[in-house]
Amino acid sequence: MTTSHAVVVGGGIAGLAAARVLARSGVRVTVLEGSPRIGGKLRVSEIAGLAVDEGAESMLARRPEGLDLVRDLGRSGDLVNPGTTSSAILSRGALRRIPSGQVMGVPSDLRALASSQVLSPAGLARVPLDLVLPGTPRGADVSVAGFIGARVGREVVDRLVEPLLGGVYAGRAEELSFDATLPAVAAAARAHRSLISAVQGIRQAAPKDPGPVFASLPDGLGTLPHLVAEDIAAAGGTIRTGATVRELRRRPDGWRLTVGSARAPEYLDADAVVIAVPAAPASRLLAYQVPAAARELARIEYASMAIITLAYRPGAFPRLPKGSGYLVPAVENEARGSEVKAVTFSSVKWPHLRARDPGLIAVRCSIGRFGEEHTLQRTDEELKAAATAELAATCGVTGLPVETRVTRWGGGLPQYTVGHADRVARVRAAVAGEPGLAVAGAAYDGLGIPACVASARAAAARVLDHVRDREQRRGGTDDVSDGAGGQAEGTRAQ
Repeated sequence: MTTSHAVVVGGGIAGLAAARVLARSGVRVTVLEGSPRIGGKLRVSEIAGLAVDEGAESMLARRPEGLDLVRDLGRSGDLVNPGTTSSAILSRGALRRIPSGQVMGVPSDLRALASSQVLSPAGLARVPLDLVLPGTPRGADVSVAGFIGARVGREVVDRLVEPLLGGVYAGRAEELSFDATLPAVAAAARAHRSLISAVQGIRQAAPKDPGPVFASLPDGLGTLPHLVAEDIAAAGGTIRTGATVRELRRRPDGWRLTVGSARAPEYLDADAVVIAVPAAPASRLLAYQVPAAARELARIEYASMAIITLAYRPGAFPRLPKGSGYLVPAVENEARGSEVKAVTFSSVKWPHLRARDPGLIAVRCSIGRFGEEHTLQRTDEELKAAATAELAATCGVTGLPVETRVTRWGGGLPQYTVGHADRVARVRAAVAGEPGLAVAGAAYDGLGIPACVASARAAAARVLDHVRDREQRRGGTDDVSDGAGGQAEGTRAQ
């Protein structure tokens, strides 16, 4: 065990993952979480006796970092996969299957696109012009709507790309960065004149049997932070909730953090610090010591949203849904005067939920996009009414749910606007000038759990390098290992 002490600010999945790497590598670790609970946007609770996630309900199974974490916790055998990933888009007044052959809404199979009837005849006729148009000039970065709309038409953006991206970022295609939000498509598009050809190349290069797309845990993905916390504690780490960090200052031999209220401050010294909180509080903490990074972080905006969970008896549905759910484009919301942007039939998507209580159908409705914070100023009862009205209109649901729950995520989703990658690069360049300091979390390289874990590993690797250098300069013999399962390697999300 080393004598070095690292503090992780933030008890979300990124902060906990970084703390676990450090604790398992022999560093004394303290996690400081300002809220009363750990987990950030991962939370699970019961509705009508059934454990259903209030935040993210799954993680990508085709990126390794999230599954690796579960495996290293000894829980890989517990992972569950969806019973179906078939989903629909509510377009032009009807639920229509998302066409096959698309990559985040960008089509590669024109026949499948036509048969889906998601687009109008005019919108469909516009798509193949991409195959003959000259190349679209690109600078350092462009908006999703700007590039994709120029290639295959605005309807593809409005009725396919925007709702799929909206499920991840709750953002606007006119403002979101093409490079940061669709990196694989953006990279392929640089090598092809035609966007359709670029997406066809991505599809052809994909594994023939890639396996499940998503994975979760049987008692909800909200249990993952607690599993990580238990592992941190077993390795000797400490986790404190209700511990808000107000200031961060450099000391000659490390860092000093000011914790708690101005009336009764507590000072905590550390050899290294990982900041794993959202961009706004990270900016405030770095304002004095790393003002260049603070300025860039202050420019990252966040979207708010709410998830309304409803539990119905099966008889309320004329017939049980076969797909996992559906998405609603913003243009469709405007035409219908509705607010629900996505519906997930949780008991259909996750067979283990249905098996636990066949007498219940759990449904999650999502409301809120960037710039629509006013919709979330409505009461819980009004949001519940909007959700029940949506299900009545699209699925013919009759009667009222037996129980409902409203979860509000204020400022929950960072917006990767045009220039985001360069902005993040400037943050990291500024932080790199401060030995023993690192940043991690959803504000940088991706919102999903695998991306957050990857950023946590990279931050932990930077801190471990600093700790090892300090120990060597001191001439000590303390053991600072590479951590359990090689978790200290500097992998970063792409």
